Amino acid sequence: MTDYSPVMIAVAPNGARKTKQDHPRLPITARELAKTASACLHAGACMLHLHVRDVAQGHSLDPNLYKEAIKVIRDSVGSDLIIQITTEAVGMYTPGEQMQVVREVKPEAVSLAIKELCPPGGDEKIVAGFFAWLSQESIAPQYILYSVEEIRRFYELKTRGIIPAEHNTILLVLGRYTENQQSNPSDLRPLLVEISERSSWWVCAFGATESECLAHAIKAGGHCRVGFENNMLLPDGSIAPSNEFLVAQVALCASKHKRPVATAAIARDCMAL
Repeated sequence: MTDYSPVMIAVAPNGARKTKQDHPRLPITARELAKTASACLHAGACMLHLHVRDVAQGHSLDPNLYKEAIKVIRDSVGSDLIIQITTEAVGMYTPGEQMQVVREVKPEAVSLAIKELCPPGGDEKIVAGFFAWLSQESIAPQYILYSVEEIRRFYELKTRGIIPAEHNTILLVLGRYTENQQSNPSDLRPLLVEISERSSWWVCAFGATESECLAHAIKAGGHCRVGFENNMLLPDGSIAPSNEFLVAQVALCASKHKRPVATAAIARDCMAL
């Protein structure tokens, strides 16, 4: 059965590690992020996946930096983009610190790696309380999953009530742990077998095969995250000129498969915001 529902497109414009040495148009400052957000909005994005940097351009989960960046971005795009902050640890932050920044910032949406916040043997009671608080505060979580095993653990945590038994948004990551971080569209199939109908699923993919992987996701009824955080290459191996160029490519692919591009308003409804 063909899926003609709207495609939600998120842009991840910078990530935690890359710098302007990787690409001169990689946004670092709040003002640069706001400019990129506006361009990506017009290219078809409905959500911005936000990383902030410290004065040395290093990865940071500083709540004040988040609040500053969110204000500047909102001044640029208003409510026309969902702003999702990251809790990525990058080996620098504990689960407690990751949860605390969300409590202080109270963003509209947040991405959470299950393997970081709730590893086997971790304190499930604290994490369960945090997940319940997200629901109470109407903060939309997106759970990041890398493998079949992590997907199964995610649903096991739901069954036991650690993760609230409600509609969930998950992000499937392709290529993160493969050789040279190159994704393969065939990697998506075994992951989708494990996905419950009560979950909205997104895909992001590393490497020059990103667009092919996202095309498979669109055809299968999924949603897409694109941007310099995961990939800076076009299918022919050349360097993409900008984040908004990558967003526009995904929007064009959605159109070819007769799926409209979701606005932030539509995405908020889909994500139960």
